[in-house]
Amino acid sequence: MRSYTLDGPPAFRPDPELAANRVDVAGPLRRDPGARRFYTTSSCGVCGKGALEEVAVASPPAPPGPTVTRELLAALPGRLRQPEFARTGGLHATGLFDAAGALVTVREDVGRHNAMDKVVGRALLDGRLPLADHLLCVSGRLSFELVQKAAVAGAPVLVGVGAPTSLAVALAADRGLTLAGFARAGRVNVYAGIERVLEGP
Repeated sequence: MRSYTLDGPPAFRPDPELAANRVDVAGPLRRDPGARRFYTTSSCGVCGKGALEEVAVASPPAPPGPTVTRELLAALPGRLRQPEFARTGGLHATGLFDAAGALVTVREDVGRHNAMDKVVGRALLDGRLPLADHLLCVSGRLSFELVQKAAVAGAPVLVGVGAPTSLAVALAADRGLTLAGFARAGRVNVYAGIERVLEGP
């Protein structure tokens, strides 16, 4: 580990080899770095909010999009390729599918929201936005934030392995998005946007 003593204004300089993954900073400092003047939490910012208008961002209503069978919605989680989850058991995934249920893109991350962001970002780079003819599937529960991201990306259908929150269902219904949860073992619950779901064989 190397330490640096600098003359003049506050500055920092990394270890050239970064062998210790550490940066030493020399002052003088303008204030005590231990004094906090703000409140921080580990939450996403939605926790504790009870109404759509408190958290919603601008997005148009969902496009008509494809009509799909319950069987296809229930099958999507099984079509996610999750190599890092298989190796670690600790990652979430989001998959982008075409209207026939073929996997287009899948991304994994420790954070559910990050996995969704990676898929939408890839779609943006590939010129696929808005995702009007696509389906999104997430490996975990369906939070308000994931529905919000799907709506902003123009995806008409969002499927999850887990349960949706009540705020997620309300937003999906408000935006005209099809929201399906508990997609597992060949079954799925549809919470909003049932008009896109074909019944029967």
